Amino acid sequence: MTNDEQNLYLSKEYAEAMRYMDNAKETLKRAVKQDDGRYKDEKYVRSACGIAYLGVLAALDAWLTLKGVEIPKKRKHTNINFYLSNVGRLDMKMLGHLNDAYNALHLDGYYRKVRNIKIIEGGFDEAYYIIEKIKPEHPVDVPESRGDMVKRVWDKMMVSLAVTFRF
Repeated sequence: MTNDEQNLYLSKEYAEAMRYMDNAKETLKRAVKQDDGRYKDEKYVRSACGIAYLGVLAALDAWLTLKGVEIPKKRKHTNINFYLSNVGRLDMKMLGHLNDAYNALHLDGYYRKVRNIKIIEGGFDEAYYIIEKIKPEHPVDVPESRGDMVKRVWDKMMVSLAVTFRF
């Protein structure tokens, strides 16, 4: 991959991962912080954590691709073990950040329904750290294709439905 191709690829993947994080932050705002250091509404916390975790996975897919790791078809690598083994083989520091993001966002925030503000914010910090690893040196404006626009609108609608009906 040439530098220009790599820069374009990273620009697109970085924008996608940040889009996930923007959606997660917007969803988390609906959870409302309480004085006791916890979020009020579990539903919004769970949704926000799930969305942020997907942003982490999107960033990791791009990072692993740049490192020469072949990414299997989407349905065959949803297990965290794929990421842990490949990231651990390449970068132990990144593995630590992945473990922390996985525990805070996926396990605690999404599955265990933890509403502790510090834990959730820590998970978001770890997610941003991982996503920043794919930030291109010279970002390029990636024009949104018609298909990407339809996907963005569809994703936003599905997130709204998931939040509303607790999928």
